[in-house]
Amino acid sequence: MQEAKLLTFVKSLATLLEKHPSEEIIFSQGKILLENLIREDDWLPEAFSKPHPLYYQQYLLYADPLDRFSVVSFVWGPGQKTPLHNHTVWGMVGQLRGQERSANYYQQPDGSYKADGSFVCKPGQVATVSPQTHDIHVVENDLSDQTSISIHVYGGNIGRIQRAVFDPITGVEKRFISGYANSVTPNLWNTA
Repeated sequence: MQEAKLLTFVKSLATLLEKHPSEEIIFSQGKILLENLIREDDWLPEAFSKPHPLYYQQYLLYADPLDRFSVVSFVWGPGQKTPLHNHTVWGMVGQLRGQERSANYYQQPDGSYKADGSFVCKPGQVATVSPQTHDIHVVENDLSDQTSISIHVYGGNIGRIQRAVFDPITGVEKRFISGYANSVTPNLWNTA
């Protein structure tokens, strides 16, 4: 059953977080759990993998009832990208399908933001974000002819957290709450 893989991941991550691990442990042990989830691209329900013709989609797959974490599929059509933005919580991004280019940005003395290079995530790879070290970035579909999908795991319900986008030249910050594209979530407990 497709949902069983996501349920296994959710249970394993919840068990790990019950121990109140450090970010370092989340990024090592949690990363292994996410790598196991994205190892095969055969479990994400079609309803949570549909691109929008104009902008990327953020589909909620699971939100922990204690707001310790959320699991989200990001679906990118060709040429779609985020603005420069932050997260305010730890995050792991696992590439399920296609590939994405990500660039971390750092604020300069004049208030502007500058990229520190970029990297491409391919299927099976996991990248991280951290408000302690590297929280502000731009992400885009690195493929011009197909959809890319990544599975994001955040240390809170990311669709309800107030975050910010930044003007890279002026550094001006604009607050937002992203929400989600879907109105229903996968039934992880369906055993039929």
